[in-house]
Amino acid sequence: MRIVSGIQPSGSLHIGNYLGALQRWVKLQNDGSNECFFFIADLHAITLPKEPTELRARTFDTMRALLAVGLDPKRVTLYAQSAICPSHTELAWIFSTLTPLSFLKEMHQFKEKSERHRKEVNAGLFTYPVLQAADILMYDADLVPVGEDQRQHIELTRDIARKFNQRFGQTFVEPAFYEGERPLKIMGLQNPGAKMSKSDDNAALNTIGIFDQPDTIRQAISRAVTDSEGSVRFDEASRPGISNLLTIFSLIAERTIPDLESAYAGKNYGEFKSDLADAIIETLTPLREQYKKLAGNPATVQEYFMQGAKRASSLAETKMTQVYGLVGLN
Repeated sequence: MRIVSGIQPSGSLHIGNYLGALQRWVKLQNDGSNECFFFIADLHAITLPKEPTELRARTFDTMRALLAVGLDPKRVTLYAQSAICPSHTELAWIFSTLTPLSFLKEMHQFKEKSERHRKEVNAGLFTYPVLQAADILMYDADLVPVGEDQRQHIELTRDIARKFNQRFGQTFVEPAFYEGERPLKIMGLQNPGAKMSKSDDNAALNTIGIFDQPDTIRQAISRAVTDSEGSVRFDEASRPGISNLLTIFSLIAERTIPDLESAYAGKNYGEFKSDLADAIIETLTPLREQYKKLAGNPATVQEYFMQGAKRASSLAETKMTQVYGLVGLN
């Protein structure tokens, strides 16, 4: 299976990114039967204003993060999206001529982001899903492991592939949305009704950074919102706080939620939270140490991504030669 997915360099990565995406990427890499392409979506990142120096720094930090969590450049193709220019943006333009305006107007993510960033809404944010389709279809992906909030974009990607194939002949694979064993959405610690986000105004309390120090992690978990019932029991609808913590514990410790409910029956939130913090720290400590180590080897980090970009570019150029011929461009 060929797998393609990306992540934006939009700030410090948090445990939601790790459990919802990066941990899955490592498992897909380690499966042995997959050919994986994982990229940093720096072109998507500029749909909201970014200082150039900040964007470059965040892109490099994200490169370090992907390596620190266990992605192996000898086994997967890693690259920055902008390193494959102009192929991705050229394909996105061609796809934009096949994409009905009405489809883009229905995209939930655009509606949500334009509501939050009313003064910064631009055409790039509106056509974001078309570039995302180019990112995926360029490499004939079979599966796309992304969050549930991206499912609509994957359906649009499939629609675009189908339209192109019907008009110009079989060219692109229609990729499937990959959700793994079950859909994942890690919610905020202070606001368990909303997805954990590094762009949240209260991010320091609402998130746990992958590379946070142990004391910071303990403090965040101890302050995490629960409820007054006091029992460790999963009920996402009526008890979102403790249910979110159970989900995190289940994924970080690789234990089922029923097993955790049984283990903490009759115990208080304090004991549960303390053990959860221990489990998170145990998992994240080696990642933090590797991340710190990579900071001292910037040339090596850049070289890994340059190698990945070289391979991705070769595939992209071949695909674009085919596409140009089919649509009648020189």
